[in-house]
Amino acid sequence: MVQPTGGLVRPDVSEADATAIASDHYGVDVVARELGSNQDRNFVLEAADGSRTVLRVDHPVFAESAREAQHLALDAYRAAGVAVPAVLPGLDGDLVQRWGEFAVRRSEFVAGESLVDCGYLAPVVIREFGALAAASVNALGGLAHEGLERAHMWDMRVAHEETLGLAAAITDAPLRERVLAAAAEAQAALDVVAGELAVQAIHGDLTDDNVVGVRGDDSRIHPGTVLDLGDLSYGWRIAELAVTLSSLLHHDAARPVRVLEAVGSFNETAPISQPEARAIWPLVVLRAALLVASGWRQLQIDGDNDYARERIAGEQAIFDAATRYPLTEMTEQVLAALGFIGIADAEGGLRLQAAVAVAPPTSTGPKPPLRALLPDLAGEVVVLDPGVEADALDAGKWLAAEAEQDLVDDAFVTGAAAAVFPYGVYRLTRAAIDDIDGAATWPIGTEAWVAPGVAATVATPVAGTVVAATTRGLLIDTGDGWFLSIDGAVPAVTEGAAVGAGDAVAELAASDDPRAIAVMLCRADAVSGLAPAILNLDGPAPGRAQFVAPERVAAWRRLTQDPAPLLSLASLSQRDEAGDELARRAQIFASAQERYYESPMQIERGWRHHLVDTTGRTYVDMVNNVTGLGHGHPGVADAMSRQIRILNTNSRFLYRELAEYSERLLALLPQDSELDTVLLVNSGSEAVDLALRLAQAATGRKTVVALREAYHGWTMASDAVTTSAYDNPYALENRPDWVHVADVPNRFRGTYRGAAGDTTVGARYAADLGADLDSLAADGRDVAAFICESVLGNAGGVLLPEGYLRDAYARVRAAGGLCIADEVQVGFGRMGSSFWGFEQSGVTPDIITIAKPMGNGFPIGGVITSKKIADALASQGQFFSSAGGNPLSCRVGIAVLDAMRDEQLQQNAATVGERLASGFRALAETHDIVGPIHGEGLYLGVELVRDRETMEPATAEAAAICERLRELGVVVLTTSERSNVLKVKPPLTLSAESADFMVAQLDRVLTEGW
Repeated sequence: MVQPTGGLVRPDVSEADATAIASDHYGVDVVARELGSNQDRNFVLEAADGSRTVLRVDHPVFAESAREAQHLALDAYRAAGVAVPAVLPGLDGDLVQRWGEFAVRRSEFVAGESLVDCGYLAPVVIREFGALAAASVNALGGLAHEGLERAHMWDMRVAHEETLGLAAAITDAPLRERVLAAAAEAQAALDVVAGELAVQAIHGDLTDDNVVGVRGDDSRIHPGTVLDLGDLSYGWRIAELAVTLSSLLHHDAARPVRVLEAVGSFNETAPISQPEARAIWPLVVLRAALLVASGWRQLQIDGDNDYARERIAGEQAIFDAATRYPLTEMTEQVLAALGFIGIADAEGGLRLQAAVAVAPPTSTGPKPPLRALLPDLAGEVVVLDPGVEADALDAGKWLAAEAEQDLVDDAFVTGAAAAVFPYGVYRLTRAAIDDIDGAATWPIGTEAWVAPGVAATVATPVAGTVVAATTRGLLIDTGDGWFLSIDGAVPAVTEGAAVGAGDAVAELAASDDPRAIAVMLCRADAVSGLAPAILNLDGPAPGRAQFVAPERVAAWRRLTQDPAPLLSLASLSQRDEAGDELARRAQIFASAQERYYESPMQIERGWRHHLVDTTGRTYVDMVNNVTGLGHGHPGVADAMSRQIRILNTNSRFLYRELAEYSERLLALLPQDSELDTVLLVNSGSEAVDLALRLAQAATGRKTVVALREAYHGWTMASDAVTTSAYDNPYALENRPDWVHVADVPNRFRGTYRGAAGDTTVGARYAADLGADLDSLAADGRDVAAFICESVLGNAGGVLLPEGYLRDAYARVRAAGGLCIADEVQVGFGRMGSSFWGFEQSGVTPDIITIAKPMGNGFPIGGVITSKKIADALASQGQFFSSAGGNPLSCRVGIAVLDAMRDEQLQQNAATVGERLASGFRALAETHDIVGPIHGEGLYLGVELVRDRETMEPATAEAAAICERLRELGVVVLTTSERSNVLKVKPPLTLSAESADFMVAQLDRVLTEGW
């Protein structure tokens, strides 16, 4: 059977007709509603009881044998475990009914959600599409039937021919030319391997529009039931995957490389041959071109087809994404993802390509660095380090526009004759902050800078033929599949000249300034053709290297070669090693040791509130409250470096830093405080542990009251008062008998709820606490201490109800107990309006525990209390900590306090925190999933809920949203018992720009999906 080219006009069947068909042929009384289709008619039939089925009216061009093949395919799918709807028989028992000239079938209705309109697709969903395409070809692999011998326009074997026939309908001339050019290039690439592609029965239209989505436990929509076998026929096996890939492109059109996740998952169960791998992206491009041409043609012949009209924009987005990067590059991406080595040859295979030969050493040995390019160079050649971990780029120097020039100038100051930026080293100097995309940080060439001076001869390190010579450089064909580019020098040879290794080919002009010259080795297929891949990259200034973004490195590592061996330089090329590092951890970590993210990036640098991974990708850090001053603070680093060079011992020796730091801490307390003693340790857990010991020693009692849903640490004692089921699902079941758990005063989710100003809420919680204290006393378990975070940090920054802490402290003290304020997370200026969290409630505790931000990442913890309470510790022996309070930690602590004061970070927390909170509150007005906004200053929480009335937590959604935000350059994670609160506790350096970036990206995720 042959389907006419040029599209088909849908059968002339109305909703009233569909209702009549259902009654006459199936005996059901229904209401019909039309579904979209390009060439058939499809209707949802709904009965009075709400049950639904689907009626399909085939175009007359489809033969009976095609329907028979479809029914066999449905059986094959079911046998293989692929979900498909069943075809329902008519009153006469036949699956196919006739209504005039049309064949009609009725099938099960598949409930679910649309995937085509759901926006962003997560990597796991993309992988599932690849696995579904593999399941499809595996299920249909053995199917044979005459009805599969269909010649139709969507058979990818004729896609180019069909595109040529339909392109005239594209009235947008520039678009038409793009479509035709892309289709021609794709077909040319396909012709080389077409004879090696396996042919079998395939679905042919396994797209996001023909798969019903199912909402998973992770809140994402996953591919479920396969629909619409209208394009079932014999075809290239790999076309099944290519069609699926093309349909996924529009979900994130700016990042086409993301869909290659599906290639890997397809390959796991349906191994892809080398010719098939080479065919994948040409087929994706052809499918995209045909979609555009067909869409325009469909509107031309069937102008009332709203379905086709609505699909035009999506089809255009698919084409734009498919052609965003050069075909050569995307084919290399596919080959790299599948582990194929070699370059394409004209016979459809892959052959190994030798690197460009290095000239043998002379009798005097190998040439010194760079002399193969600059034979007259005299002096030292310095290899510069612009990388992510470069020492010279500390203190944010990498953000300066002149950062690279500064590195060059520094080399010349030391007397270097030339300085080299190596090939393949991710340049931190090219990183961008507050940016959703990874900047182009990976250089595909070697960039050398020559000191100011007279003109210099430039030689070619390889033999070959000059194929291009311009005012800025020349291109040499080495004759073995590689081209050498020398950029930044004036050619001394003409196009067509044969040159030998060591021949003078250009001149580097004299200058009073440093001069740049770049060398690149590029594969022939990246610089040849009508649209060379190299031209897709941004053109640099003369003498400068070209760069690609991290997602493109897999391809360009194959399309280029490190020139270092030709220039007598060490090869320093880098790759993203996050996967390797993850595997290392898997070998040595216990299962209880946490890590962030499904596919974590490898972070090796930070500056202020930015994190940087090994590819130079930056992230706004919204979680690191430990580094209150921000990452890489030079003042802290200098203080640490200086002190470790002078003295570090323990606190039993006499030195000034311990008293100086302790006095500085005490000076930060409220003026009427009676707290006058500081005990320093190494961490918050130790601080809490010590505070509990102090309270028990001072009161002579054991019982400690802790709040439900609290986290206080991991030592034996601090873990005993940690009641968070999020951190330990069995927390409430295995508390020791000296710990009593009281109700958490959460006015949003607790026993008593109410508005912020409702003082009755706090009073009721405090009254319940008082009842607990009375009950404990009656049982002979008088309270030693009450421990509470001054703001419920573990809950996501939930502020305590008005008056609660004042009332609670009064009741505890009346019962003879002491009040411990755990300020480890919420204190130290983070509240903005106050230095300490307890000041929010107008109280002063008996004991304060502090830690995280004290050392800006250096391990410091502390307890502040009164001398009377502290002296009680003597009853349990002497107090001593090897590292707590030593000169090094104290000097670091002093540096932190100095920086907080000098940089006005508490004020910044107040100002930027309010800006951030206002942005979150604005999101709540447009996104129903956003519930209460908690906290103060720069300790905030964005609670995500499925229903604002019931407060059902959006736990799965919150986790998925964090994953999506990471892709967009924001690091934020979840907290609370329900893990549905985005915890926002960044370094106190957070800028207004980064705060706005965070809000904008959260808005984007909530709008587009996760």
